[in-house]
Amino acid sequence: MISAIYASLSAFLITWLSLNVIKVRRKNEIRYGDGGNKELEIARSAQFNATEYIPIALLLLFSLDYNEANNWVIHVFGIALIVGRVIHARAFLSGKMKGRVLGMQITLFTIVSLAIANFIYLPYGRLFTL
Repeated sequence: MISAIYASLSAFLITWLSLNVIKVRRKNEIRYGDGGNKELEIARSAQFNATEYIPIALLLLFSLDYNEANNWVIHVFGIALIVGRVIHARAFLSGKMKGRVLGMQITLFTIVSLAIANFIYLPYGRLFTL
């Protein structure tokens, strides 16, 4: 399954964001919550955002893979997902609003497109296989 590549890359991204939260916690000696610390609030928000959007996107990507979409279609959506999430995470952590907006636009466009593609491939998928 091609989608496993993008699930693995997403796991690496979430792990990186989690390690960033741990680093900020240790630096500021904060055990629970964000302790009112702005840096930790931002780090946690970046991690939470990824864990909110990645699962539905991966579920849709796995479904498309299962529905036997063309390999290149799965790769296009998978790459878009990872690019959008990385742009968003990096911009979120550095405080750059343009990058956050672009990352979310790519992510949401990918999720909506995946949903539409699944509606198309589910009943008509065999028509599109080469």
